[in-house]
Amino acid sequence: MEIKKEIKKLGLIGSFAIYIPASILMFCLTKYLIPYLSKTTGQETILFWFIVAGLGIFLPLIITGLLMLKFEGFRISKNTLVERLRFRKITIRDILWSFVGLILVGLFSGLIMKSLEILIGEFDHSPSFMSFEPLTVGRYWLLLVWFPYWILNILGEEFLWRGVMLPRQEIAFGKYTWIIHGFGWGLFHVSFGWQLLITLIPLIFIQTYIVQRTKNSWVGVIMHGGLNGPSFIAICFGLI
Repeated sequence: MEIKKEIKKLGLIGSFAIYIPASILMFCLTKYLIPYLSKTTGQETILFWFIVAGLGIFLPLIITGLLMLKFEGFRISKNTLVERLRFRKITIRDILWSFVGLILVGLFSGLIMKSLEILIGEFDHSPSFMSFEPLTVGRYWLLLVWFPYWILNILGEEFLWRGVMLPRQEIAFGKYTWIIHGFGWGLFHVSFGWQLLITLIPLIFIQTYIVQRTKNSWVGVIMHGGLNGPSFIAICFGLI
């Protein structure tokens, strides 16, 4: 396709020159800054995860993506969003792929969690900086902090990983791109701990494969946001 002639391939070195610093940033902020802010203020760590991750991790991902586009010679426009970043009109086929993908992710992640519980016993699937009790009266205001974080989370990751990087990686790795891309996306989540990281494997690879297959970045938004958002709300109200 013509659009692929307008962008340069992104190989292993270039890809992991982005994945590795992003992973280190995530590790440092979650390991040191968030616990420090929580201990100093006496506030829940989840509050500072929303603030620090939103402004200190996901916003920089958006900025990185914008800078990459600028260096490629693209400016933000409707054509860039549709052709270069592949935020294209959603079709019935895209919706079906997203729906099937979410079902598969739910099934495989559930199997992994149950298998881990059998092997090592009951454990907290969430890292310490994300752990919190279901919301009670007087704590519902946390939802007001969560919502902009959620937008930055989904926008930041889907804009950079799937919109900016994936099309360039496809030029370098072809049909195997989803494997390389998934591994790099997983590396970004290393600070979440091995238990949660293992349960994220289905999402990481299935979503990446489906976005590559459909060539529509909105599919990633639907799957990623459709999993993160409702699951958080369910935890907030003690449903899971």
